[in-house]
Amino acid sequence: MNIAFSPCPNDTFVFHAWVHGLVAGAPELNVSYADIDITNNWAAAGEGPEVMKISYAALPWVLDNYALIPCGGALGRGCGPLVLTNHPEANDAAALSGKKVAVPSERSTAYLLFRLWAAQNVPGGIGEVVVMPFDQIMPAVRDGHIDAGLVIHEARFTYQNYGLTLLQDMGSWWEQDTGLPIPLGAIIAHRSLDTAQIAEWTRASVEYAWQHPQQSRPYVMEHAQEMDPDVADSHIDLYVNEFTRDLGEDGYNAIEALLGRAAREGLVPQFDLSLLRK
Repeated sequence: MNIAFSPCPNDTFVFHAWVHGLVAGAPELNVSYADIDITNNWAAAGEGPEVMKISYAALPWVLDNYALIPCGGALGRGCGPLVLTNHPEANDAAALSGKKVAVPSERSTAYLLFRLWAAQNVPGGIGEVVVMPFDQIMPAVRDGHIDAGLVIHEARFTYQNYGLTLLQDMGSWWEQDTGLPIPLGAIIAHRSLDTAQIAEWTRASVEYAWQHPQQSRPYVMEHAQEMDPDVADSHIDLYVNEFTRDLGEDGYNAIEALLGRAAREGLVPQFDLSLLRK
């Protein structure tokens, strides 16, 4: 079976057992390691592997062909994207009026949250949005090539190393606004497959990772892009949680709230919300 997910520690931790043949009855995986902007585009075009990690924000474009797998993804509290600047005096949303902001993908959950927040809070709106790989955003902000950056993943733990200032935590805003967790990354599988079985194999891989946390470490660090081991551990602890085991009602409610609001505001196409649970 072909699968694509990022080289980030939460994804490699989750899928280590399945990739290494440790999930009973699961087929061998052929893995493509790809940034989420790439997998978002693959899914929207109906290309790429049969199973992929994409942004929840990209689901409206793909649900006709792909089913949401209710485990293995990233959804939680206190784990939202951050808006960063290199101006310590910038302490409110007005600082972004007319400015250039870098984002990791125009179909990322981070960008969707940012758009919803900015519509409520940035007078006159953002000036220009530039898409760039997430690992290039903080250096670009630090060096003054852009005014602010929307960052994800381990940047939550490392942005101070770049001398950057936190302007807004998108997760804190979303949680205060809705009371719900933040939907970040989803696992999807082509509807031609036995998606219930894929969910079982994915959940078994998650359970194995939790039962044998040290066994995945060499694989995680091999793909962690020279990340400090402590940062990798913090990354896993934050993004791999009970919602990774099973979305549950809180998880589904959060996804429906985010995508429903985005559809009403014209940020994503109108779609049948019931497809999220089918």
